[in-house]
Parts: sequence; C-alpha cells; structure tokens
Amino acid sequence: MPATEDDWSTRHSVRTTARRTAALVNVLADDGCAPAAVAEVLLAHGENAPVVLDPDDIAQMRAAADELREVFAAGTTEGAATVLNRLLREHTGTLRLTSHDGESPWHPHLDRRDDAPWGEWLLASSCMALAVLVWDRQRPPGGICASGSCRNVFVSQGSGPERRYCSRRCATRERVAAHRRRESGEEPAEAGGFAR
Repeated sequence: MPATEDDWSTRHSVRTTARRTAALVNVLADDGCAPAAVAEVLLAHGENAPVVLDPDDIAQMRAAADELREVFAAGTTEGAATVLNRLLREHTGTLRLTSHDGESPWHPHLDRRDDAPWGEWLLASSCMALAVLVWDRQRPPGGICASGSCRNVFVSQGSGPERRYCSRRCATRERVAAHRRRESGEEPAEAGGFAR
C-alpha cells in the first residue's frame, strides 16, 4: 500500500535522511558489519521491508560511507561544501522527481535511476540531504565525535552551541574522564568544559 504524504514526509524529511546517513556511515565503519545490521538501520529510518542486501551491496555502501564521512570531517562550512560539490559532480546524476511508480509521493532523487545500486542510492540521497542542510543552516551539517574512543559521525541539531559529541553518553564519558584527570592532578582545572 502506498505511503501517505504525511507518513512519507515524516519518514523521509531532509533531517531524517541526514540522520539515516550518519547511522549508515557509523554502522558501515565496522569492517565486519553484516548485511542484516545495515538492513536494520535502513528499516529503522523508513525503508520498506524487506530490505535484501548482499556482500557486494555492503561493499558499495561502505565505499559510499567512506566518502560521506569526509563531509562530516570537513569541520567548516566551506570544507563541507567543497566535499559535497566534489561528490555531487563525481557520483550523482541530474536532479529528477520520482514517485517509484506511484508507491510514494513525488520526491527528488539524484541517483541515476529508481533501481540504482544501494551504494549509488546512499551517496546520492545523502549528498542531497547534507547539501540542503548546509544551504539551510550555512554551517557544516554535522561532525565526528570528539571523544577519543569514538569515531561516530553525527548530524548537528540546528541552532545553538556547536555540538562536539555524537551522544550524551560520549559527552558524559569525556566529562567524567576530564574530572578524574583534574582530581589526579593530570589536567589543569580550567580544561574541563565540554559543549554537547
């Protein structure tokens, strides 16, 4: 049964697509990630079941995720825009509208066709969402967790202070570690402030 416009717009908004991008970049960073783990992320972010992936799909998606990680690592708006422009130039087709043969409301795609391989789809849809976030916010769309024990990427929440950590868990872990270093005399007292 086709998705309603309200359902589709909630599940496939720019912000949701950007969050899906971050979740896929993170799960695909694990060299041993199984197709089932990637399918679980796709289903959690609005893809219709069943999601069938094979090892070749995962290899293509991992290559796309590695390229997308560069956007999160850019650190500046200009850097993110530069990486996105390169990815758009090298890996996407022209902007087109599709309804997937009436199975969804009309929406834009940058992959070359509706049945494009998973890696092409991931790169194209992610580039579009991240580019819109740069355009809308005039700042990088996200970053890489500042915790030394984490390499996850995250999507910025919008206005407010610059986010440094992928989760409250990482931010708390770093605050606790800094507090322990200060208590043991390994770190000056003024070096403990962390923004979320």
